[in-house]
Amino acid sequence: MAKSVVTSIKDRQKDGWSDPVRGQLSWFTLFSRDITPTDSLIAGVAELAPGGCLNLHRHLQPEIYFIIEGQGIVTVDGEESLVGPGSAVFIPSDAEHGIRNEFDHDLRLFYTFPTDCFSDVTYRFSEEKTA
Repeated sequence: MAKSVVTSIKDRQKDGWSDPVRGQLSWFTLFSRDITPTDSLIAGVAELAPGGCLNLHRHLQPEIYFIIEGQGIVTVDGEESLVGPGSAVFIPSDAEHGIRNEFDHDLRLFYTFPTDCFSDVTYRFSEEKTA
């Protein structure tokens, strides 16, 4: 049963990827049924250092990005947009999307998915099709 939860990045483990297919980024999962007594939503904070990226991919769940600090270029279904602090991006279900940091400062964003557990999200990277 879901419960009210207050948490912090400092209470969570840092995860990440650093490879040519997925990209170079790290994240902290804040809410996910496997680590918190929550359901229906997962959320976390992702960090992309200068030159970092989350490469183009798809997943069944829609997603929201909210930019906390820094700037980036987000791509959704081939359309690129510059995003910065206060920008929010809605990513529809199964839309091809990614984000990259081509700037001199770290990019931090809040993300959320409408599902119980982060492991419910199956990432399908565009580069995996040609690799």
